[in-house]
Amino acid sequence: MRHTHQLQLELQSLPKSAEDITHLNERHVAQLTDEKLSLELVPKLPEGHLVLVDGNDKDKCADQPADISSVLKNGSFAVKCCGQDNTLGFGKDEGALSSAGSSGNDKGAEDFNSSLKASNCKDEVETGPVEDTACHALELSGMYRCCISVALLKITGEPIEKIFLWGHSSCALNSRGEKELLVFGGFGGIGRHARRNYTLMLNPQSGLLREMDAKGPPSKRLGHSATIVGNNVYVIGGRTGPSQILNDVWVLQTPESRWLQLGCTGDLFKPRHRHTAVSVGSYIYVFGGLSGEVIYNCLSVLNTETLHWHEVRIEGEWPCARHSHSSVAYGSQFFMFGGHDGEKALGDLHSFDIRTLQWKKEKTTGKAPSPRFSHSMFIYKTYLGIIGGCPVKQHYQDLVLLNLHHRVWLHVTVESLSKNLWVRSSTVVIDDDLFVLGGGASCYAFGTKFNQPMKINLQFLESVHDLSSDEDNKPLGECNKVNHSTSSKYNKNLQGNTESYNSIPVIDMSAGGDRHYTDAKQLVLQLEKKYAKVAKDILKKFGWLDLTRKVVPNQDGCFIKLPINTTFKVLYLDEQLNSKTKFGDLDQFHQLGVLFEKEIAVEDVPCCTALKILLSCGGSLLNDDLCCKKNPSKSPRIMMRESISLLLKTKGMPLQLLEQLPTRWEHLGDMVVLPKSSFKDALWDSVREELWPIVAKSLGAQRLARQGRILPSGTRDSTLELLVGDNGWVTHQENGILYSLDATKCMFSSGNRSEKLRMAHLDCTNEIIVDLFAGIGYFVLPFLVKANAKLVYACEWNSHALEALEHNINANFVADRCVILKGDNRVIAPKGVADRVCLGLLPSSECSWVTAVRALRVGGGILHVHGNVNDSEESSWIDYVVRSISGISESEGLLWDVSVQHLERVKWYGPHIRHLVADVRCKQL
Repeated sequence: MRHTHQLQLELQSLPKSAEDITHLNERHVAQLTDEKLSLELVPKLPEGHLVLVDGNDKDKCADQPADISSVLKNGSFAVKCCGQDNTLGFGKDEGALSSAGSSGNDKGAEDFNSSLKASNCKDEVETGPVEDTACHALELSGMYRCCISVALLKITGEPIEKIFLWGHSSCALNSRGEKELLVFGGFGGIGRHARRNYTLMLNPQSGLLREMDAKGPPSKRLGHSATIVGNNVYVIGGRTGPSQILNDVWVLQTPESRWLQLGCTGDLFKPRHRHTAVSVGSYIYVFGGLSGEVIYNCLSVLNTETLHWHEVRIEGEWPCARHSHSSVAYGSQFFMFGGHDGEKALGDLHSFDIRTLQWKKEKTTGKAPSPRFSHSMFIYKTYLGIIGGCPVKQHYQDLVLLNLHHRVWLHVTVESLSKNLWVRSSTVVIDDDLFVLGGGASCYAFGTKFNQPMKINLQFLESVHDLSSDEDNKPLGECNKVNHSTSSKYNKNLQGNTESYNSIPVIDMSAGGDRHYTDAKQLVLQLEKKYAKVAKDILKKFGWLDLTRKVVPNQDGCFIKLPINTTFKVLYLDEQLNSKTKFGDLDQFHQLGVLFEKEIAVEDVPCCTALKILLSCGGSLLNDDLCCKKNPSKSPRIMMRESISLLLKTKGMPLQLLEQLPTRWEHLGDMVVLPKSSFKDALWDSVREELWPIVAKSLGAQRLARQGRILPSGTRDSTLELLVGDNGWVTHQENGILYSLDATKCMFSSGNRSEKLRMAHLDCTNEIIVDLFAGIGYFVLPFLVKANAKLVYACEWNSHALEALEHNINANFVADRCVILKGDNRVIAPKGVADRVCLGLLPSSECSWVTAVRALRVGGGILHVHGNVNDSEESSWIDYVVRSISGISESEGLLWDVSVQHLERVKWYGPHIRHLVADVRCKQL
């Protein structure tokens, strides 16, 4: 294991001048020499920076300056600590100003899958079996930086797999005279992953994990909450299955190691999971949560002494409904951040004061955390911390901290070596350590991922507090001043230097984000139209674009006016006055590929270079005479709720009906399809003439329909109910393929999109394929359009599907490679011709397994066998498929080796029921 020296350098004692550095050198040079460490001094770093870097490359440390003091006194320096160990515990590489805490948009499953494959930090070092240590850089307004580390907990006692959970709860509990971590419930565990109801105790010092022998535990669950009041742990709600949502309250009486279910009185507490609960005194405050398609925004309070529920009903500001958010108590108030409102991740921060019973949307400065859900939140002294969550960020997890005294956000970028996926994990603070327990996700492409328990030491924040206080007293321009030596270094990097300051992650306390300015003059940056896109991207990245105003052209359309905030004004004017490296024209940037849209990578441009780019574009700061304010946008769900709420009030109907509004829907071309569970109360029929146009308008739909069940007939007809529109014929584009169908007569499942995409990615060149259940061309078209199949035989007997199939093969220009066979596939399917057979029928395609075997060539091929299978019976189903296909082939006189080449878990079809596809390989012996 790598040895870590104990020499500490507090941030508040960081040298502020060359004389301080000289003094520091005189104090520590002897010790550095004794430890066989070498110093490398690199000029042209921003003034005030001290960066010590672990030197794995000894060649870089060979040539040392002869006169250390003279170099130190030039006021612009860096120090590298090269050798076996990083004595002072600072960052590994030379530092540079860069943005931290920014987040891209969620791109769905593709980005999520890629996040699971995030590569290790390029500076990974061998640390032994226990410590997983990474460099974490911290920066305050581009001035100071330090390192923190993440350590894996070495678990003894119970198997570590017991704590491989997500959706669990954890808290700190006094046990046996010391604080331990209590973990209850969640999904995962040893063997086959499932919901759990065991109670675990983890000693953070020794790593001893034991299961508490607690009598009468609650039912197995996840998505519940656990809150400590005195010596008791209260567990509320959660779910035991996809449709089994709970509202029960349990208490763990820790002295007796006994669970009791409590009978509560008062206001009705509705079943929910993914809510939050915090305790203040003897009261537990529960907000939000999810139950089926209903998302709550109610605040319920449980008096643990009287076991009485009370729902808070007050006028004034109130957070929107949400689930998968986070809450923590701090004094006489609690804070709540993020979550999901059914459409998008949220990034708002609210506080609730238990004395005034008032909600408040917090105003903060610095770069606010990106919107997220399924994250964790904690309190450490005067800091509120947020870690992890969705959307998942590739390559790193950020630790976001709010100074509760100054309301300033700080971002710590955590380049973890262990590919952490801190989703639905839990956090507990004990003394100066943050413990992150569990978390992970299940991905069909890459399997299930769980995190090991980890520890992060937070003591460095005491020093950051002092520094941030100093920064608060500086003028805005001084706090955000950018040193130009960093820029010159970056420009060298553009010309071929392999070292880049921009690769260093930093804490960002820039004034972008949610800071509110009081500048009397609202300004715009006017640029030539050809530079507008790059400039806008840069302004957005650094939080310099005023998002409350519109981007507008000037009168002749040759220039674009970009609304900017006061921070940018200060930085821009400062750059004009002080920049040592000015560019007479843009040719240099063009040559470097910086300003061309196809080549520029704005995310790689540091602050100082961004300012130079904008300055070199010939931009001018002007007063915004028009001041075109943006109309605040509302989500379709909010618009629908507001409009229908008004309708219900007008008609004198109960507002409780709003709970039946859908939180999600499906798009088929210009048609929006509502779930069958929406608007199910008979009272809606009395206002249907006014209701459906309101819903369609809110969702931006030309036509509106409601999903019905698929008829259990052989032709599997759709029972879609058309609510707005004249006919059900739609054209829907998916994965670059056009699907047209009459949605009221034919089914279309968006849930199969991943499987259609998988088939499209196959290389079927020169293959002949038989699709025994072709439908409208669900898999026929991916085989032909994307996988380049030589020929596809499409068997179908539903007349409506046949009409759509004929249309679709022509619309996608593949009719010459498709033979449509009308009728029962057991009668009409070709024999002995196929390299591949698709059996896409649910709940089972077994009725045509004999037909599929007969369709394959004598030499064998691939069968894609679909089926709905109980999640506890996957293995037995696979064995049954192999035995059945082997028996059929043998009865047909075929000597085949039959095996399952791949098992695809497409989607959940129902509670505990999965849609599976087994790729069965039949190979001639």
